[in-house]
Amino acid sequence: MKRNILLLAINTKYIHTNLAIYSLRRYAVQEERKRSGAVCAEEYARHILLREYTINHAYDVILRGIYEVRPEVLCISCYLWNIRMVRELVADYRKLEPSVRIFLGGPEVSYDAAACLESMPGVDGILVGEGEETFSELTACYLHQDRVTVQELSKIDGMVLRMDDGSLVTTTPRKTLDFASIPFPYEDMENLGGFAHKILYYETSRGCPFSCCYCLSSIEKTLRLRPWEQVRRELQIFLDNRVEQVKFVDRTFNCNKEHAMRIWRYLAQQDNGVTNFHFEIAADLLDEEELDLLATLRPGLVQLEIGVQSTNPETIAAIRRHMNLTKVAEHVARIRAGKNIHQHLDLIAGLPYEDYASFGRSFDDVYAMRPNQLQLGFLKVLKGSAMAQMTAEHGVEYRSEPPYEVLSTKYLPYGDVLRLKDIEEMVEVYYNSGQYAVSVPYLAACFGRPFAMFEALARFYRENHLFECRHSRMERAELWYRFAAESIEKKEKECGGAKPEGEKDLTTQAIRDCFTECLLYDLYGREKPKVQPSFAPEVQQDKEELRALFACFGVDKEHAGQCYVMRFAYDMDSAAEQKTLARENVCLFDYSKRDVLTGAAMVQKIRKDEKEDEGW
Repeated sequence: MKRNILLLAINTKYIHTNLAIYSLRRYAVQEERKRSGAVCAEEYARHILLREYTINHAYDVILRGIYEVRPEVLCISCYLWNIRMVRELVADYRKLEPSVRIFLGGPEVSYDAAACLESMPGVDGILVGEGEETFSELTACYLHQDRVTVQELSKIDGMVLRMDDGSLVTTTPRKTLDFASIPFPYEDMENLGGFAHKILYYETSRGCPFSCCYCLSSIEKTLRLRPWEQVRRELQIFLDNRVEQVKFVDRTFNCNKEHAMRIWRYLAQQDNGVTNFHFEIAADLLDEEELDLLATLRPGLVQLEIGVQSTNPETIAAIRRHMNLTKVAEHVARIRAGKNIHQHLDLIAGLPYEDYASFGRSFDDVYAMRPNQLQLGFLKVLKGSAMAQMTAEHGVEYRSEPPYEVLSTKYLPYGDVLRLKDIEEMVEVYYNSGQYAVSVPYLAACFGRPFAMFEALARFYRENHLFECRHSRMERAELWYRFAAESIEKKEKECGGAKPEGEKDLTTQAIRDCFTECLLYDLYGREKPKVQPSFAPEVQQDKEELRALFACFGVDKEHAGQCYVMRFAYDMDSAAEQKTLARENVCLFDYSKRDVLTGAAMVQKIRKDEKEDEGW
């Protein structure tokens, strides 16, 4: 046993891990243990090497890393984000080591394997679909035999191979595995320091019972669940090792209620106070029992990703989604009220029957649910998906190269796609950052429609050539203030006053003043100011006044350095709800204590009428 087999992953970010290569290696070693015993399996494992890089690594760093290993067999995990780099690596490494055997796997090559082999002459074969058993048999050939012929490899199911004469052979399709036979992917975690500060991906189900046309998971309509006892043991490994975040890759985690409840109950009982678990769920499937359980979880223990995609009924029907939007909104609201779970809601632009106006309505509907993050994504026409067969019907034009993102549709011209791209960036900066949690809803109320506000903000950035520049946090805030001031004044001229609901008696100056306070509240809620922004009023506070204010909050001298106190003319609690009662209050920002979900400083508030007898 002299050959080395290298499993190579190229991820999008440093914090990501590649579940596939860990699972492939662990399964192959497990099967060798069954064949030859533990001692041989340990030796076997030493010859299956793992390397992870990111698309942000310099190309030469990755090529050098492969060359230093000098694998006889190179296996690469292929996805939308890395396939271009994979093509280049295959071609170049083949020049350096002509005798190397190169195999690819993953969703980007599984659904048109023959075409991929035709376009990449340096590749010897492609593992199609679920790869654990196929990889195990492939490694057994190379690690147990001195000479491996392509004729022998052609006996392995689940592959497309290049034969010696250049022809392509597709072997028998691989049957799906018993999920219980796949071992826990992360062996010997306590000795793998490379996992520190990384997201670990984990799966407790494969397949999906739903048939959304843009998703590859719908291809396998059967749902296979990992046995509970295995899941319990594996969750405990994550908890014992105090992993920072575990992201479940189950496509609709809660489609089996009993399975979901077992896991959520166990996490609640065994919570280590550190680990966060991420789940992708269908919010409308939640029932009272699940909602009640979620409400009891430690803040930060769980975060939820909820794919809404569109609220246009015609679009939802066309993409074959089954979703009760009323229940989605109700359940998102229930979870939000608990203030313990981060919610991330998704929209997809470019779907059938969704034009610019319709997408704007979908945006407003999802914004009204007040998620912690609102992801504005764009349709990707994935190989093997049902959407790939629907492009002609809906006039979908998409990029020829990965990520195959939509360029235009019968309903959404390219110009509108570009407008939505600008809006996407503004949503990322001013909503998803969480840094403007009070000022964004206040100004959105002035516009009447959140989508209209982000649309105008994107236009402001585009007309002032601001997308081409990098901005500091304070510069972003200054631009946000400038945009708001111009918008409030413009609305006043156009329609005799743009006022938040319930505040129709406020003057334009009062609206601007309230927005200013909302923005200052947002800024100071993140960090103690070193330099006051240009729009902050000049307020002189002498030491005696500050000492008196800190005393009102019970803050001693030692702790005062970690706090900041500011007077507000408007009630910030009501401002966050899009109301702006003129009610003087003082806020204490405590930077030593922060909200687990938002990262904002803890705030204590005292209203003037509560302290009038103390003379302030």
